[in-house]
Amino acid sequence: MTSQDADGPDTVVASRRSKLTPEREQEFFDAVIEQIRSCGYDAVTMDGVAASTRCSKSTLYRQWKTKPQFVAAALRSNREVRFAGIDTGSLAEDLREVARAAAVWGTKDTSLLQALGHAVMQDKELQQALREALVEPEIAALEAILRRGVERGEIAADHPALPYVPAQMFGVQRVRPVLEGEYADPDYLLRFVEAAVLPALGLT
Repeated sequence: MTSQDADGPDTVVASRRSKLTPEREQEFFDAVIEQIRSCGYDAVTMDGVAASTRCSKSTLYRQWKTKPQFVAAALRSNREVRFAGIDTGSLAEDLREVARAAAVWGTKDTSLLQALGHAVMQDKELQQALREALVEPEIAALEAILRRGVERGEIAADHPALPYVPAQMFGVQRVRPVLEGEYADPDYLLRFVEAAVLPALGLT
């Protein structure tokens, strides 16, 4: 692009940024995430997102100067916490519900992680956005579930297995496609919780 183009790093100022509605902005975010899942990060271009959302490329560059910035913003826009509403009054049953909930959305999130692949390791902003969007909110919600179990007296606060539950739950989802070529479905995650997580915690 030339210095007159909309993506010039020093010429685009806040007063020249296009005003986007939240709905239109989310449309852009949804489009780029869907393209990453379908094609992989490297294959996604601002041209492709512009074409799929019927906007000019300059509109995207006015808002986000680079593809990593755009993808990071898209990741941060979708921070639904899937475990937040789980509270059955029983830690064992809560963890079973976590398994069921994780299986519903885990395939999409795992495929997105795989699609971002190398780019996440190369771009710190992208890496942090991914953590903020897909990792940290769920870990915080899972830790809250474990904390309630401690407060109810179901498990000791210093139980040695407690700190490793998030790694167990998230790790099995990420690694099964690598080891077995299949995503972790509800039946698999429930069996994993029953066979590995609950026994480690001394729960039934």
